[in-house]
Amino acid sequence: MRQLFLVLCVYLASTCLDSAFAGSPLSVDDLVSKNIAARGGIDAIHAMQTLRLSGKLLVNQGQIELAFVQSFKRKGKVRQEASVQGMTQVQAYDGKQGWQIDPFGGRKDPEKMADDSSKGMAESVNEFDGALTDWQAKGVVVSYLGTEDVEGTLAHKIKLQRPNADVEYIYLDPDYFLEIRILSQRVEHGVQLAIETNFGDYEKVSGVFIPFSVDVGKKGSSDRQKIVVEKAELNVALDDSMFTFPDVITKK
Repeated sequence: MRQLFLVLCVYLASTCLDSAFAGSPLSVDDLVSKNIAARGGIDAIHAMQTLRLSGKLLVNQGQIELAFVQSFKRKGKVRQEASVQGMTQVQAYDGKQGWQIDPFGGRKDPEKMADDSSKGMAESVNEFDGALTDWQAKGVVVSYLGTEDVEGTLAHKIKLQRPNADVEYIYLDPDYFLEIRILSQRVEHGVQLAIETNFGDYEKVSGVFIPFSVDVGKKGSSDRQKIVVEKAELNVALDDSMFTFPDVITKK
């Protein structure tokens, strides 16, 4: 009887400890560590030098489909191309300056983008290795705001404050700790914008988990764009010139 009593005490103590641990609050450092581990680990993330995504872009509630290619390279470089009916729109950012070619808007020559207009391009580079990766080195401040419902999922909410005062709210899945939504708040041309990006259909590519479904638009708006990735390639050769404003290349 005494032995049974001791076994029971050990079991109850263990159960109580497990329950207390399960209910213990997570810190922002815990969440960042879990997010990085979920994405494949810091070594695999740092090994990424380039990323090329190809697939389709759906606009006008899916009624229009464009071929889509998005390329990322270290040092803040990104380029995206959307093509339909022989026309290709190009938007690129070389780490400092954004530019575009917009034949859909009647402009076939490259033109530089205002800093405000290229903010979205600059921020999209964070999707390359994750907004929370190396956050201290990026000069941002992060804080944990608890949980919030995201379409039925009680997601962990992290606030990210950038040096330029722009703010992002990052929502992590409570089971897998991958980003399922990022809400970006920034000022463009004197207007406060709230851009909501949803991520899904993660797949492992060369040791790193990449979202194969990205849905983006202004918060509360039905006018959204959806990227469906059909192929993801890590560490492919991407020349710097593809990110640079074309007239710079011409002058060489």
